[in-house]
Amino acid sequence: MRPYSQITALLAITKASLRATFRSPSAVVFSFAFPLIFILVFGFLSSGSNINVNVVMDKNSDTTNALYNAIKNIPGLSFVHGEADKIKSELAKGRITAMLSIQKSANTNAPYIINLTSSEAANPQNIQLVKSILNSVIGKINQTEFPNTPTIAVVNNKVQQVPGRVYRTIDFILPGQMGFSLLSSGVFGVAFLFFNLRQQLVLKRFYATPIRRLYIILGEALSRVLFQLITAVVIIAIGHFAFKFTLVNGWVTFASIMVLSFIALILFMGFGFIVSGVAKNESTIPPLANIITLPQFLLAGTFFSIDNFPTWMQPFCKILPLTHFNNAMRNISFEGTGLLAAWPDISILLIWIVVVYAIAFKIFKWE
Repeated sequence: MRPYSQITALLAITKASLRATFRSPSAVVFSFAFPLIFILVFGFLSSGSNINVNVVMDKNSDTTNALYNAIKNIPGLSFVHGEADKIKSELAKGRITAMLSIQKSANTNAPYIINLTSSEAANPQNIQLVKSILNSVIGKINQTEFPNTPTIAVVNNKVQQVPGRVYRTIDFILPGQMGFSLLSSGVFGVAFLFFNLRQQLVLKRFYATPIRRLYIILGEALSRVLFQLITAVVIIAIGHFAFKFTLVNGWVTFASIMVLSFIALILFMGFGFIVSGVAKNESTIPPLANIITLPQFLLAGTFFSIDNFPTWMQPFCKILPLTHFNNAMRNISFEGTGLLAAWPDISILLIWIVVVYAIAFKIFKWE
């Protein structure tokens, strides 16, 4: 008589669960439909990028004039400070819209000239916005302090360019939608799955078979992982081929994203185990799951940068695991960062995994 194979049983459970997942309308909607709808909407909206108008002042600028002080206090511009190499890198990546340089001019009708340096990665609309703001400031200074001068300064219409990749809206939005898909599937999918298996006595029937409890969990979890990684492939493929989502190093970047998605999914499934253990009935699952997912959807940089939030709120945003998934994926896909270089974000995800599964182990119920 052949010995009972735990691996064969695990694979059988995985196959059956995966088939059931594909037949579940809610799983397909949350994992495929919602993220794809957002990608399509934002993909068609614009090829632009940056949400904040960040600028930097050239260290060689003339600062002995009223124009400099006025520009430094403009609410519409956020001035960035840092080392020269970092500033140059941020400018090339489009995270800084432009570098401003105020210099004395040989033109007697305009004592000063403002030169702009930017890159192809910057949003052209933001560059135009910077020009408009500067011209507005110059106009106000002319009216109040230099009424007899044609103008105190002019903005050079020719923008100097530094090398940089084009940064599109899809490069920011798609990682957020990947996180949306992984988090919603991991929490809602696992919570409903194991709660229903327990309520319908399926788990109890498994006890009558020789398969061990660990392999039951692994079989169901493996099916969820396979399903969600398939959705990740579809989302990335549509984003890349339809909207030119950036994969800097091609297949290497894609493989790194898959590894990162796997780590994040394991974490998010842990939240689902906790919800399924805490829930008293099926109607309590959505509120409990939303307590975990909704703050992350809104505050973890899914739809817009966390830099837009008040300063006092940003430390809370940086605690959320989805924030670190979004940061790591954006760095990997657009900047070509490897998994080792993304270790600060990945390490926080791993810490969350340890904490979450320690809790899930304590409160998960089999019956």
